[in-house]
Amino acid sequence: MKLLFVGDVVGSMGREMISEYLPKLKKKHLPDFTIVNGENAASGRGITEKIYKQFIQDGANMVTLGNHAWDNRDVFDFIDGAKQIVRPANFPEGTPGQGLVFAQVHGKEVAVINAQGRTFMPPLDDPFAVLDDLVTEARKRTPIVFVDFHAEATSEKQAVGWFLDGRVSAVIGTHTHVQTADNRILPNGTAFMCDVGMTGPYDEVLGMNKDSVIKRFQTSLPVRFEVPKTGRKTLSACLIDIDHKTGKASKIERILINQDHPFMTEY
Repeated sequence: MKLLFVGDVVGSMGREMISEYLPKLKKKHLPDFTIVNGENAASGRGITEKIYKQFIQDGANMVTLGNHAWDNRDVFDFIDGAKQIVRPANFPEGTPGQGLVFAQVHGKEVAVINAQGRTFMPPLDDPFAVLDDLVTEARKRTPIVFVDFHAEATSEKQAVGWFLDGRVSAVIGTHTHVQTADNRILPNGTAFMCDVGMTGPYDEVLGMNKDSVIKRFQTSLPVRFEVPKTGRKTLSACLIDIDHKTGKASKIERILINQDHPFMTEY
């Protein structure tokens, strides 16, 4: 089984990259299952039902979220009925939505879990304890378990990777918007990568207008961060080969599409 995961979609430029390149990626790599992180898709803050449905139409089988899950009020109107969206499982009890979702793929089941880190992030329930419980639950139904760990610290991401090695098919980090070069298969068969990267404005700072971010660093004054709507774009993703019988990964490949990277000419 091949699984394609596309990193944090930021604003309209990120959505444009999904619409343009996700069908091309799927045609080239023929993934059996595709996941898109969409927590920054609505102007860099949250997601709407319209955007969620567009991701599904463009070819995503599942959409994951993160710390910006609730930034757009529209999400409260549809998330409980959205069967292909996963929010961090360690949000407080009673939070709308689901942190573990199962999907059928060619007669097999895939479990998708979303969790959020606590280091340099808002205080939440212990992700290690929550992941431990949910992975145990998921493996009662399927060995194919994918974890989107939305966290700031690379140390916390690595710790979760080692904690779940051999129990899940993949632990892939999101949130920091910069693709890392540490993609590997851990000793017991779990694909790991600290951060898959972002999809959206390329010539900015983590997808936000660079001038505003620079001003914030220079002055420490409050600055409103805006997501540009025009300019060069990038798409970050990874492709994972998984044994559908054991759930163990055998290969993880980074994908980066922008005008400075040779992959751009492949699509």
